[in-house]
Amino acid sequence: MIKITDVRAISGDSAFLVDDGKTSILYDSGFAFTGAKVAENVKKELGERELDYIFLTHSHYDHALGSVYVKKLYKNAKIVAGEYATKIFMKDSAKALMRDLDKKFSIKCGVDSYEDLIDELKVNIAVVDGDKIKAGDMLFTAVALPGHTKCSIGYYLESEKLLLGSETLGVYTGSELVLPSYLVGYQMALDSITKAENLKIEKILAPHYGILTEEESKTYLKNCRKNAVETANDIVKIIKDGGTDEDAIKYFMNKYYFGYAKDIYPIDAITLNTTIMVNLLKKELIEKG
Repeated sequence: MIKITDVRAISGDSAFLVDDGKTSILYDSGFAFTGAKVAENVKKELGERELDYIFLTHSHYDHALGSVYVKKLYKNAKIVAGEYATKIFMKDSAKALMRDLDKKFSIKCGVDSYEDLIDELKVNIAVVDGDKIKAGDMLFTAVALPGHTKCSIGYYLESEKLLLGSETLGVYTGSELVLPSYLVGYQMALDSITKAENLKIEKILAPHYGILTEEESKTYLKNCRKNAVETANDIVKIIKDGGTDEDAIKYFMNKYYFGYAKDIYPIDAITLNTTIMVNLLKKELIEKG
């Protein structure tokens, strides 16, 4: 039986422990400034056992940077990520941006200083769509799910009909409102949702939230598509009717930025992401027709 435990340090983290009693996997790892605490939370769950793997869904700082700090405690844990994310982590410019974003948010959270290990960020196992990852008795398939980022990837455990999901599908908020988060491709995201719908799924581990039941998983996927399409159509209408980018951003914030979404998303991050989404939709659905 697989146990899934929330090991986040703060609500904005994405970090969950997947454990079948023999092999353990940390699914995403949170921020750099919370990484040490995430490692402590993993230790509380595993006791004297080792952490075997860290599965990263994409290259954003709130998902990936904590992995370095977890590796400090669990030196033999293997970091798995998409091939594209692996290349991003090798760029000094990408690490500098992640470091800056992490530092700005840490200050807002009252953390003024923490050990900087970000330059040590690297991947041990790079995967592409369809690759198999054998983690003890668990055999995962890498599922490319681009749309949120080009490097977004999920991990499917067919034996349990379990999908370790991706933000591309949408950010679950505990209700029918699933926050769309396509930053590099709208149609790309819809195609990724279709790919997830075509898998035999009974449970989804949703980033920033946790495990969904079979019924919740079905409803979630349906609402992923519904909210993605409705939001795109509404934003396109606002712009075509003469509205400004600010009007479109305000619409998005009014529709989604409250309750759980507000708890997990810093205002700077969601404002930036929404701005990117509006520009993406203008280019993909208006300028290109």
